[in-house]
Amino acid sequence: MLVIRADLVEEMVAHARRDHPREACGQLLGPEDTDRPERYVPMTNADDAEARGSDYRFDSREQFEVYKQATENDEETVVVFHSHTRVPRRPLTDSGLPEAYPSVKDIEYMGLQPGVHFAIVALTGPDAEPDLRSFLLDAEGRVVEDEVQVVERYMLSHTGADDVPDKG
Repeated sequence: MLVIRADLVEEMVAHARRDHPREACGQLLGPEDTDRPERYVPMTNADDAEARGSDYRFDSREQFEVYKQATENDEETVVVFHSHTRVPRRPLTDSGLPEAYPSVKDIEYMGLQPGVHFAIVALTGPDAEPDLRSFLLDAEGRVVEDEVQVVERYMLSHTGADDVPDKG
């Protein structure tokens, strides 16, 4: 389950609205080994969407800086985020899948970062109601939808440097 604060969801949705119809992308970082996203880092979509349709790709220099800062701050990527903007990469009516579902390219990216949540916000228009979903790959490499729980604040089991969100 992905437990995420409402303010972080609001930041992702606002970014998706600003960049629509291009796909927005970013990362949510948190303390190492906590699975708790604490801050959203919006990133530049370096994909040439006009030439190839709607996709996303992190700018490599920007991504390096994010990883460098995360390492310096004892953080790690907890969530990779991007939006889907209703430029279908597949015939939705035939697939039965929601628009907020990983594309083939998304699944390839997921394989590069096992254990990281991949969150997708689908927006059919800049003012549309967002559909937030999260996905992981299981041990066999299959896409599994991960339940998303949006909270106002994290409930902590104890105090100290290794605080973790309550699971219950």
